[in-house]
Amino acid sequence: MAALANLAISGLLRARVRTEDGLDLGLGHMAWMHPPCHRLLGWSTRPSAFGPARNVWRLNQLVAMAEGEVIVRGEAASSDQETLVLLPTLLDAELFGAAEVCLGRLVDAVVEVRSGRILHYLVARSDPRLPGSSRWRLDPDRLLDQQPGQVITSLRELDDLPLEKASIRQQMLRRTKQWRDQVPDSFDGFEDRLRSWGDRFRDEAEDQAPTARSSPKPESDEDPWI
Repeated sequence: MAALANLAISGLLRARVRTEDGLDLGLGHMAWMHPPCHRLLGWSTRPSAFGPARNVWRLNQLVAMAEGEVIVRGEAASSDQETLVLLPTLLDAELFGAAEVCLGRLVDAVVEVRSGRILHYLVARSDPRLPGSSRWRLDPDRLLDQQPGQVITSLRELDDLPLEKASIRQQMLRRTKQWRDQVPDSFDGFEDRLRSWGDRFRDEAEDQAPTARSSPKPESDEDPWI
């Protein structure tokens, strides 16, 4: 395992936490955030599939991460589910645009591990649990206001944001748009090329015509039609 520079919160929450000696400490559960500063402070894990007990880890306790696993150092703070649900978070908040229309939801974020600073959020238009759904990248400085369960921006539509991950449907829409944009360019100069081909064909025909007219008539004493 190698130390990380950046990570996605979703990857952290899906990972199983282990000590440096390999002791299993449970699966990721919830992100621990400070929304006004757009920082990830840590996360919680479930030591078992049953019961309300939770372990809370600071982000600076994360040592390394590999596919499906994270290594931590030190002791976790004990908590419970009822306490954790009171912690503020922007994950799963609805994103409202300039026309006060819900554009999607904040379903993930990319974090700088060293500082906990959220580099950008990821927005989904549809249910994020659906496989292959698109993700748009939203920088924190584009958020104008935060309220419990929702954030507000000046966006008019999600397509104003850079696309982080495109679904199959979104890829088809983008390719169709690119094809439509390129079609007019393919016809630029077509009329001139067609006229040039016509002039060249006419010149070649005129060059060959005198030769055909000057060809001597074959001499024969016999009438070919008899």
